[in-house]
Amino acid sequence: MNITVIGATGMVGSKVVAEAVKRGHVVTAATRSGKAVEGATAVAADLGDTAAIVRLVDAADATVIAVPTDRTGGSPEPVITAHRDLIAAAPTGRLLVVGGAGSLVVDGAQLKDDPGFPAAYKSEAEAFSTVLDLYRGSHGLDWTLISPAPEIAPGEAAAEYSVADDSPAGDFVSSGTFAVAILDELESPAHRGGRFTVAQ
Repeated sequence: MNITVIGATGMVGSKVVAEAVKRGHVVTAATRSGKAVEGATAVAADLGDTAAIVRLVDAADATVIAVPTDRTGGSPEPVITAHRDLIAAAPTGRLLVVGGAGSLVVDGAQLKDDPGFPAAYKSEAEAFSTVLDLYRGSHGLDWTLISPAPEIAPGEAAAEYSVADDSPAGDFVSSGTFAVAILDELESPAHRGGRFTVAQ
């Protein structure tokens, strides 16, 4: 498969690239800087450049978008706008979007709305809840959104993982396990047009 990873040098994106290369896929690694990524063809692309992203998406068998919001105190709006504009542009290629855990539902409420939800992650959680709603409201797109467990951290892949739809499948997932789940979904689609979550 020809797979493009946008945000290819981040915690999740770098693991997705490595896992895809390991499985023998042809990988295009897109970053704002065009930084070289081992085993992949590097290209420079910004998620906010809708025309460029559409070209990448439509040229691939599947595209993983693993771009977080600004974590230095900047506004999350550019990421929301980028996804809104991408949806409006109606690419024909397949999308797998890495979302957040804050939109997962426990006892009828999203995690981001729990009084104990960490304030440092609230802005990003709100943003990716909006992004999920945008994809759910879209028509004609081939999309999937994957949310991590409430806690995700760098680490190697576990031997197995659990899957759920809108409620947490567990408390923790490593970036390596998360990447394995993403590649498994790309190779054997089970959640097209919807959201799922994984934990180990």
